Amino acid sequence: MLYRWLVPLARAFPPFNVFRYPSFRIVASGFLALLLGMVLGPWFIRELAQRQHGASNVREDVPEQHKRKGGTPTMGGGLILFCIAVPTLLLADLDNRFVLTALAVTLGYGAIGFADDYLKVVEKNSKGLAGRLKLFWQTVVFVGAILVFCTDLRFHGAPSFPFFGVGSQLDSHVYFPFARHLHPDLHWAYLPFALLVVVGTSNGVNLTDGLDGLAIGPTIVSAVTFAVLAWVAGTIIAGFDIASYLYLPHIAGAEELAVFGASVAGSGIAFLWYNAYPATVFMGDVGSLALGGALGSLAVLTKNELLSAIVDGLFLVEALSVMIQVASFKLTGKRVFRMAPIHHHYELKGWAEPKIIVRFWIVSILLSLASLASLKLR
Repeated sequence: MLYRWLVPLARAFPPFNVFRYPSFRIVASGFLALLLGMVLGPWFIRELAQRQHGASNVREDVPEQHKRKGGTPTMGGGLILFCIAVPTLLLADLDNRFVLTALAVTLGYGAIGFADDYLKVVEKNSKGLAGRLKLFWQTVVFVGAILVFCTDLRFHGAPSFPFFGVGSQLDSHVYFPFARHLHPDLHWAYLPFALLVVVGTSNGVNLTDGLDGLAIGPTIVSAVTFAVLAWVAGTIIAGFDIASYLYLPHIAGAEELAVFGASVAGSGIAFLWYNAYPATVFMGDVGSLALGGALGSLAVLTKNELLSAIVDGLFLVEALSVMIQVASFKLTGKRVFRMAPIHHHYELKGWAEPKIIVRFWIVSILLSLASLASLKLR
């Protein structure tokens, strides 16, 4: 918004020229998201506490020691969404279809999470939104966003299907990290694959959100990583195509996704101030589902679907631990872990909560560094 308003005024007022540069708007977006979260956080948390009247917002399937956290307000993810949306709308190029897609998925998944939290907190329905219903609406939101904003579904060797008269193109190739020449075209199978990435990431973040600060820390790391990858994919400096030099697909306009990614990181840092152990607010599903949707969208739109298994590796392990536990119990009647997701397994082994959180953060940082190393090791 400001990008479109202020750049034309640069001739009259030269300082506005900085808005032409994505690098400036990336930094400004992260800073604005952080500032909004820090300023609005105390008021927002007080409002949540008053409206929830000390209701117990702790999940039922958690270790016994979590019961002492009862009364901590939840749905703090609403603040995160606000702090993502405002900088993105102000500083990103809103003619960019990638930005609109990522923002639509994030807010849409936030709405699904809000419905789930509302049922739990207000309607006192401990189970919240049914799992199948969540998956249904997650699918609707993602596919809807793709059809509305990435409307020219022109796969290689397939006809074009324009929707609503707005044009873009969905690349159906999948690029393997550490293998420069391996990028098969999935054709029609790409859309279900992309859906799997986004929905899987969303639910992975949701499952990880079980300890104070555990989910938001790796989310910040992943958002920064994807912001770097987005900037690399879309930036040409003095005729030098950075993506092509690194054997990556050049994606025109992808650098604007770095503005969105920076807002995710900035809002996450602000929320961590209040969510750090011992937490004064929980993000709830409104935050975890939305943040996972944001990371999944960044992975798909920057063509890092497979690399996201490394970037978001911590969330993947958390989700796999639940799947392994359920499959093992159904097939053999035995549990592989003391409790799933896996962070609860370490709790029951006697690890202190802060130790689990910090060690998981360290793992996330190492995975991020490994992902960035793939830019050169191809």
